[in-house]
Amino acid sequence: MRALRAGDLARLSTLGLRTRKVRAGLSALGIAIGVAAIVAVLGLSASSQAGLLSEIDRLGTNLLTVSNGQSFFGDKAELPKSAPAMIGRIGPVTAVEYTGKADASVYRSDRIPAVNTNGLQVQAASLGLPKAVGTRVASGRWLNAATARQPVVVLGAVAAARLGIDRVLPGMRVWLGGQWFYVAGILAPAELAPDIDRSALVGFPAAERYLALDGHPSTIYVRAATDQVSAVQSVLAPTASPEAANQVTVSQPSDALVARAKAKSALNGLFLGLGAVSLLVGAVGVANIMVISVLERRSEIGLRRALGATRGHVRLQFLSEATLLGLLGGAVGVAAGAGATVAYAQAKKWGAVIPPLAWAGGLGAAVLIGAIAGLVPALRAARMSPTEALWSV
Repeated sequence: MRALRAGDLARLSTLGLRTRKVRAGLSALGIAIGVAAIVAVLGLSASSQAGLLSEIDRLGTNLLTVSNGQSFFGDKAELPKSAPAMIGRIGPVTAVEYTGKADASVYRSDRIPAVNTNGLQVQAASLGLPKAVGTRVASGRWLNAATARQPVVVLGAVAAARLGIDRVLPGMRVWLGGQWFYVAGILAPAELAPDIDRSALVGFPAAERYLALDGHPSTIYVRAATDQVSAVQSVLAPTASPEAANQVTVSQPSDALVARAKAKSALNGLFLGLGAVSLLVGAVGVANIMVISVLERRSEIGLRRALGATRGHVRLQFLSEATLLGLLGGAVGVAAGAGATVAYAQAKKWGAVIPPLAWAGGLGAAVLIGAIAGLVPALRAARMSPTEALWSV
């Protein structure tokens, strides 16, 4: 059997695609959708994880929180006033800041019903809190030694949004604890301390004077040497409350971010399954068009066989055509999936990451599916005898 030259095979393989463009395009569309879904899911997952890891690296994994748990009788326990100072004596600890929850609510004005709290809370805060939790002042100023004693408040990112405040203006006030407090600033989102985002923050002296706070901290934020985080975590509870260490809760906020990323990645299997279904539908479409193509082109097959083409030539022609159809759909799908990943990553301000497994696997799967879908029609075309093919015209 004389082998087909590459140029002749290329012309024969594209003959059906060139003469039936709309049908070929619709058949390849199913494969393109499946590949695009797979590439987009894997690409967005990788980009999201890369963005999260970058955010964690920026914020640091060495932040620990100490909060008051529950007593033996189920009541809210109290951290000792001396807890921050005691924790600060631990050798690897580099920073200790704290907040204390006040029994008060904050409103945009004194005309709002008391029940409309917007899920916000009022907390007293130490002066070095923003740096410790990895946030900054987005508008205005943070508390200082003077304003911490006055009816002055700094709003967390979520608190400011729910109160309808997007910037700090001179003389701006909010109704807090039954009296007016001047707004000094608005914080940027605190990824590692979401409680701060939903809080109106005042100084401890002001909270004790105007809000009847007893001075006990409710949450202590601790920064430790990166290589000593586990060691510090193990001694935080007994150090914070030696007499009731079992009533102290210690956590590492960066673990919550990682857990959230894992929860999101758990949904990837569902979307990948949908992509696989789309690929299967695309394979059925390719098989369908190839069967129809064989039936419509019997005269062409008979003429080629009569002119000397072997069964292998015919089989290779139709198998190559189906494979090319899969390759076309795969290429379009990879381009669409990559484009969606890049666009979404830019919108989220992530670095776009498209794993080789996504584009190479998607393209390889498309080619393989095209070849498998075209195998039976190709064998059927090759079994036609010249007289059978020409007689049926």
